[in-house]
Amino acid sequence: MSSGQLPPRTRPVSVAPGRLTVEDHLETILRGVGPLAAYDQPVVESLGLTLHEDVISNEDLPRFSSAAVDGYAVNATDVVGARPGDPVELPVVAEIVPGLGKPFAISGGSCVRIMAGAPLPRGADAVVAADSTDGGRTRVAISRAVLAGSGVRHAAGDLSRGGVALPEGAVLGPREIGLLAAIGRDRVRARPRPRVVVMSTGRELREPGAHLDADSVHDANSSMLAAAVRDLGAIAYRVGVVDDDPTHFKRVLSDQLVRADLVITTGGITGDERALVKSTLTEIGEVTFSDIAISPGRTHGFGRVFDEQTPVITLPGEPVAAYVGFEVFVVPAIRRMLGRTPYRRPQVHAVLAEDLTSDTGVREYRPAFFEVTHRGAKVTPLPHTGPHLVGALAKANALIVVGEDESALHLGDTVRTLVLDRNF
Repeated sequence: MSSGQLPPRTRPVSVAPGRLTVEDHLETILRGVGPLAAYDQPVVESLGLTLHEDVISNEDLPRFSSAAVDGYAVNATDVVGARPGDPVELPVVAEIVPGLGKPFAISGGSCVRIMAGAPLPRGADAVVAADSTDGGRTRVAISRAVLAGSGVRHAAGDLSRGGVALPEGAVLGPREIGLLAAIGRDRVRARPRPRVVVMSTGRELREPGAHLDADSVHDANSSMLAAAVRDLGAIAYRVGVVDDDPTHFKRVLSDQLVRADLVITTGGITGDERALVKSTLTEIGEVTFSDIAISPGRTHGFGRVFDEQTPVITLPGEPVAAYVGFEVFVVPAIRRMLGRTPYRRPQVHAVLAEDLTSDTGVREYRPAFFEVTHRGAKVTPLPHTGPHLVGALAKANALIVVGEDESALHLGDTVRTLVLDRNF
């Protein structure tokens, strides 16, 4: 099985018939999105992108043998007898510094003064460090013998011409970009960053900083999820709050599709005719809304809309449920679009620091605090973790995964944990 595939599934016995498991819904999403088409990108703008080619080096790295230290380039046979108190004297026939742009050569019984990084002259096979000499400029007394190859950075010692500098699938970080630049690549074929539009719905929502009425609240979801999208290396377009008028919602969504590879919505998917997102997306696209065996959150949706067939993932409106849904369903989708594996955040095992209970029939993702102590990894569930309590969510750095058939976990148990904010 490849690292990007989902593991074989056994349906938990406590999940009600007709209800989808987390894996059911996630598989639908991953089948509905694919890696974005790759194209040539400037190397200087490729941080975090995934290569869609084997990068073959067109030159040796280093291109030529050079001095590893400041000193004197010699033929090692000329200084075999050198030792403190009985140095070998050689004439200095030239001085070489990096970037002179012309080749040098020495004959037996002579040497050149050389700086680190400068090309080794023909006829020399070693560099004597300056502190093993008297520093002479026309003649130098060398008080230490060296072996051939000493003090030299050898051509192709790092990478040979025709070798694979970076394999397809490599994620370009600062070090990889440094290597590309070193072998002269200014562009590279890579998958682009997905453009993700984030929208919140709800007549009670107001923009952060706006005046609140007696029954209104500031919208946390669009800011939180846009930040989470950027943290994954994608491009986030935060639309903010969209009111509950279907015509307005359709117009805003249509306008956004010109810059969207994926749309994320929160809210408006449960309840009666006021479930704006559910009713509107069903009208303008093929979007399925399902009852998922997950807590917090229950109803989730996925499908495509308008002629562009842009994929849409819908999440619950409560902030904690929206964040959990993002971690479980959106993170794998974005990583698949980026061409990265594994799609899902790896689970680690940690010792539970206190008892917790859970309803059976759902997979619960409990906000928690994870830490590594001298005794190993431990995780503590946070109190007051209702689906609306964003203050408690901000204190979490992990999610404890409580299985569908588990009703209680106890102090000292080893539990599955998603450690948030880690690169993977």
